[in-house]
Amino acid sequence: MKRDRNVKIVATLGPASSTYEMIRALHEAGADVFRLNMSHGKHEEIAEKHSIIRQVEKDLDSPIAILADLQGPKLRVGEFAKGEEELEWGETFRLDLDPAPGTHKRVNLPHPEIFAALKVGAHLLVNDGKIRLRVEECGEDFANCTVVTGGTISNRKGVNVPDVVLPLAALSEKDRKDLEFVCALGVDWLALSFVQRPADVEEARALCKGRAAILSKIEKPAAVEAFDDILAVSDGIMVARGDLGVELPVQNVPPIQKRLVRKCRSAAKPVIVATQMLESMIESPMPTRAEVSDVATAIYEGTDAIMLSAESAAGQYPVEAVTTMNNVAIEVESDETYREIIEASRHAKRSTVADGIVAAAREIAETANIKTICCFTSSGTTAALVARERPRVPIIAMTSLRGTARRLSLHWGTNCVMTGELERFKQAVVNAARAARAQGYAGENDQIVVTAGVPFNVPGSTNILRVAPCDERLIYSTDPE
Repeated sequence: MKRDRNVKIVATLGPASSTYEMIRALHEAGADVFRLNMSHGKHEEIAEKHSIIRQVEKDLDSPIAILADLQGPKLRVGEFAKGEEELEWGETFRLDLDPAPGTHKRVNLPHPEIFAALKVGAHLLVNDGKIRLRVEECGEDFANCTVVTGGTISNRKGVNVPDVVLPLAALSEKDRKDLEFVCALGVDWLALSFVQRPADVEEARALCKGRAAILSKIEKPAAVEAFDDILAVSDGIMVARGDLGVELPVQNVPPIQKRLVRKCRSAAKPVIVATQMLESMIESPMPTRAEVSDVATAIYEGTDAIMLSAESAAGQYPVEAVTTMNNVAIEVESDETYREIIEASRHAKRSTVADGIVAAAREIAETANIKTICCFTSSGTTAALVARERPRVPIIAMTSLRGTARRLSLHWGTNCVMTGELERFKQAVVNAARAARAQGYAGENDQIVVTAGVPFNVPGSTNILRVAPCDERLIYSTDPE
């Protein structure tokens, strides 16, 4: 399905978007990737949504990526005798392993691994940071704290520990079961929560066994500190600003977002900016001006994708939210300032033949009157490298592998077209010309740039660049057999 913008839109599915009609409407409105949140819904419900997405894909003949987002370990306090208590600034409050109901003086924290990692001076954040506790004394089964920021604490509220790296695996027992289920189901991307170190990603990759690409969610300070190493072992990144904003001072999040987006782009790996992008549209048909500016900022930074969470999963206006994102993207990308920012931030390190070819493809396309870059790709690497260049002309990624086409739906600017297996480069050029015309990117009198690797279907073999006419008669008259 042809889009009039390059940034991709990820829409989370939920109660408000679980029918065929709604999922199709979301895709037609602009959603390129559908996110299945494994924190909510039983396996049967997840399987049903997966089946509907694949039916929409078939009916519209449009590759769609499915992203399964694993829950990750959830750290929560226990329960209170009265259901909730009020904590005042300056009071002392104890967290321990005692399962007895909590009082205004203490509560159970059933996570010995937290106590094992705590140190005096560390902070614990409860209920998305609304309550802040400072550790004054701690041991293997307790932590005596001072209330730094007070408020109401109630049953099963979440706990964040921003100051230490916790000795916890990113995959809980539930995550392992969910991972196997969605990989067997056939999702394209697997989002990994609670990443703190590269080993977390490598563990998930071993379990995944190549059945899905791994996307690491950056939501903890430890992940920010180890980002370069995490990026190296990941296939993509999600900047989960909600959790980052809880565990870090909120003013730190925007520069971190910009830095991570640029590093992902330099590595030719897709990055999603997520959390609270159009949150007011959960209940309103119109976003706030601040939200529109937030979405626009992520696009100006060159992110591959922007994401809707509750807006499309549980909101009253899911299609309107996607349409708003789509319209903002079109407007931003038509701004000359956008091109100036994107081109000023092009700092890719090029060391391979493929790097040189895609850079040359962009240069030629922008120097001559070229309408589109058509790249043939088996693993998706060539298309990802072309996307890294952020060319001014559209990118058509052509592949014979449905899985590759689906995964590329997350990459900036890639318009995926299925093609049969090829043996000769001339046929590749002909297929590229036909695709460019069929997709409406070029006419018979136009030229396109074609990149491919010969022999075909060998990952990482990109070694040919050709400027070709879209008129097949000219192709056949100028190309030898």
